[in-house]
Amino acid sequence: QVQLVESGGGLVQAGGSLRLSCAASGHTSSTHVMGWFRQAPGKEREFVAGTSWTGGIIYYANSVKGRFTISRDNAKNTVYLQMNSLKPEDTAVYYCAASPGPKVVGGVQEYNYWGQGTQVTVSS
Repeated sequence: QVQLVESGGGLVQAGGSLRLSCAASGHTSSTHVMGWFRQAPGKEREFVAGTSWTGGIIYYANSVKGRFTISRDNAKNTVYLQMNSLKPEDTAVYYCAASPGPKVVGGVQEYNYWGQGTQVTVSS
């Protein structure tokens, strides 16, 4: 089993920044691929960013490219999502997810473990 705990969400004005963290514990051998997803009210959960174990393979959703950066510190079993130039449409619950890999993919069904989510609200 893998436990994922997100932190760092909050309320921010448009144009501001937030940094989300996700700490993993348990069988971290199942966390070779880590991803961030988000779900806004009334919408489906969508892929935001994903990274391989080494960070050598990273993918972003087109909507966040150039504004968000995913990174990981394997020594701390933690993955981060730096969010800059936030927009009101970025408002959602953000979830951290883990997959044994090896491919970095964007499908919700590809990830075995999920955190509880952290709310990000961007005001206009």
